[in-house]
Amino acid sequence: MQALITLAAFLVTLGVLVSFHEYGHFLAARLCGVKVLRFALGFGKPLFTYRAANGTEWVLASIPLGGYVKLLDGRDSQQTISIEERPESFDIKPLWQRSLIVAAGPFANFLLSIILFSVIYVAGVPQLPARLQAPPEQSIAAKLGVAAGDQVIGWQYLSSDHNGTPILEEFDPVPSWNALRWLLLDALTGEHGFALEMKDISGDRYIQSFRQDQLPSITPESDPFKALGLLPQVSLPSEWQELKLDPIDALGFAGQRVYLITKVSLRLMLGLFTGKTTLKQLGGPLSIADMAGKSAQVGWQPFVAFLALMSISIGLLNLVPLPMLDGGQLLYDAWELVAGKRISLSLQEKLQKVGFLLLISLSLLALFNDLQRYLSP
Repeated sequence: MQALITLAAFLVTLGVLVSFHEYGHFLAARLCGVKVLRFALGFGKPLFTYRAANGTEWVLASIPLGGYVKLLDGRDSQQTISIEERPESFDIKPLWQRSLIVAAGPFANFLLSIILFSVIYVAGVPQLPARLQAPPEQSIAAKLGVAAGDQVIGWQYLSSDHNGTPILEEFDPVPSWNALRWLLLDALTGEHGFALEMKDISGDRYIQSFRQDQLPSITPESDPFKALGLLPQVSLPSEWQELKLDPIDALGFAGQRVYLITKVSLRLMLGLFTGKTTLKQLGGPLSIADMAGKSAQVGWQPFVAFLALMSISIGLLNLVPLPMLDGGQLLYDAWELVAGKRISLSLQEKLQKVGFLLLISLSLLALFNDLQRYLSP
């Protein structure tokens, strides 16, 4: 039964995220007057095919590991375009429209994340309070005097040239540990100090500053939260507070959350090149299926939150400037904007082959990490 739930959750995850991504490309193409030849979910042998009146072929294929939108394009040697269809060809459209069509896929993923988080906040979701456990010895929080039971109720960033004294009356509320966790990740990955408005177990309030030069470095071998000393205290469900917002406030809060998560995720991705993160953390389809199944078994809200996080990841991944990804095409467009001419087809084909090899290598590495993670004793 558990395996069936995991498989179903995995297929729903891929179906929703890929559909929304490709529909972003599709909708932008149609708005720009480009003909869509095929909208495909999955690869391999078609399981279901439908041809619409406008000529678009809708395909559901047998391998559910992605999808694509095929556009009418005069640069495609396999396409024969009639004179009547020529105005609907992708390659004759202005640069800004072509770039918009390419960027619409990742943008759709970020929009989907905002919608999914908003649904959770409108429905109402229990939140673990930002109450702290006793900080580990030698941690920064322990040295600053943070004690077990202290609760974080306010947050403020400190500028890099700040002397460590926060600006009073300018603290942002911290509704939960989850909100505090992402704020802490933003501070740690961005390497900037912060101040916390705290409430101790007696109800007295005080302010504690964490200067930039005090923050622990993020490395693959370390736990920055443990070094910082800010860890959540386990609370009874009866002590949790429900976060429930009206639709307008939910959209605003969800937008802020998606922006924050995107910033942190981007820095962690860049950390692959600086040594702060490692390729061993890269997950593949087994990791996605496992997390999808576990979140689905907990409840619909954790599963929807998982979908939102995965949608952000897919949006960011597709913006990586590698051939075969949307970011690679946007890099070609940037070259055209600067140089005043398009990259040649022969060079583009060579770069596509390099990009394909890189993506296959990363996919195999992610699968290898999955096998080590789940099959090793």
